[in-house]
Amino acid sequence: MVNRSSRLPSGRPAPHARREAVLATIICEHLVTGEAVGSHMVAEKFAHASGWSSATIRNVMSELDELGLLEQPHTSAGRIPTDKGYRYYVDNIVAGTRLSKADLQAIENIAAGDEVRSRPAHMMEKASHVLSELSESVGIIVWPSLAENRLQHLSFLLLPDHRILVALVSASNIVQDKVIRLDEEFTQDELDQTARYLNAEFCGKSLLEIRAEIIKLMKKEKALYDRLLRNAILLCERSLEGEENAAGKVYVDGAFNILTKPEFANRDKLRKLFEMLEEKSRLVKILNECLSSDPIKSVKVTIGHENFAPSLKQCALITASYELRGNVSGTVGVVGPTRIHYGRTMAVVNYLARFIERALSDEVSLQ
Repeated sequence: MVNRSSRLPSGRPAPHARREAVLATIICEHLVTGEAVGSHMVAEKFAHASGWSSATIRNVMSELDELGLLEQPHTSAGRIPTDKGYRYYVDNIVAGTRLSKADLQAIENIAAGDEVRSRPAHMMEKASHVLSELSESVGIIVWPSLAENRLQHLSFLLLPDHRILVALVSASNIVQDKVIRLDEEFTQDELDQTARYLNAEFCGKSLLEIRAEIIKLMKKEKALYDRLLRNAILLCERSLEGEENAAGKVYVDGAFNILTKPEFANRDKLRKLFEMLEEKSRLVKILNECLSSDPIKSVKVTIGHENFAPSLKQCALITASYELRGNVSGTVGVVGPTRIHYGRTMAVVNYLARFIERALSDEVSLQ
């Protein structure tokens, strides 16, 4: 926001300061009550401030109407913020909100115990639950897909019925496993030999990159009948099956919170929103679109009609990315009504994203 004096030489608030004060007051009141806010309510808030007559407040509210920041849902009602009003509020008025000790403790307690690295899925489930509770909305955590993870160590374990357990230790020290099934028979020695080859030649690369490089090698005449390379590409293919276009594991919690919001009383709109939350690949695509325009580690807020998805036109989407070692990233997000406590929710989303980075790094001593 442009740095301008908030008061005139007379001591009265400058016009822009009046507008911002009234807009912030109406938004804060509306966030609490969910009701339209009248000029009398604003006047009560400024009863002991100089330069704030009832007529002045009504004029300022009219100005905010004309600017498209407020709207009057009914002729006799007060005002409510528009999407544009919320956008101005987020960009220009909301300052860095400090989380309470209780909020911080709730997030830090996610990592309590010694299972964080061995069972990251459990931590992500807890994280989405805590996020939904703190935001009183829908909490979403997206974990990177197997295809994106960079290899630190790979192993194959022979199981009965032509099944093989693939265990991938990523560069971020997270273990992901998957059971694959092959028509062809392998011995454990062949699996171990293939794993040693992949670990020696492709450490630090993703499974997608490994497969691409092996395909290049296979095209060379001397490698056409190389059983080791053939085994490697076959095992990579099966390990990646269903993962290339997969968005990674998605943890969603708090959908019930939406049912308590008056903004979602329309059952048809509520149904479409729930369908979107259930369709995980579509949900991740929406989250990625929100973050793609802002690669810097910051919180992104998309409000109402700024959302491309029709089912989110009444929603605020607050997202941030987290990054693990090996440049693999995931997403933390909240979906709620546009009438959401922006400052606190943005702070929660940002702190949780940074917490996940710390909890899964080598540089932190976990409880």
